[in-house]
Amino acid sequence: MDVTGPIRVVVAKPGLDGHDRGAKVIARALRDAGMEVIYTGLHQTPEQIVDTAIQEDADAIGMSILSGAHMTLFAKVIDLLGERDARDIQVFGGGIIPEADIAPLREMGVAAIFTPGTPTTDVVEWVRGNVRIPA
Repeated sequence: MDVTGPIRVVVAKPGLDGHDRGAKVIARALRDAGMEVIYTGLHQTPEQIVDTAIQEDADAIGMSILSGAHMTLFAKVIDLLGERDARDIQVFGGGIIPEADIAPLREMGVAAIFTPGTPTTDVVEWVRGNVRIPA
């Protein structure tokens, strides 16, 4: 992982949900903040997302999920990262995620969850402050 260049973030829209406005807003905010952003487009499988992150040497994956399948989709991405020895790629996300599901998502390894209405500056600041931080 190149720790001297810009932070590289894959912004992904997994599953069957076809609404990607929020994902595009976050992708643009991260790009405008000087990060390299790879937007995967709609209807990505967890396997496609992890493959893209590894191929692009990403530092983080940001997933936008509105479909209600967040527990399954985040778990699969985290599991695949582990199988591919890529747990150094941080996973964060947002969308329609009930408050009661945030703690279990964090326990499974999702680094941060952003709910509707979160200012894009908060996401940018979180990425800058938490991605590529030495363990």
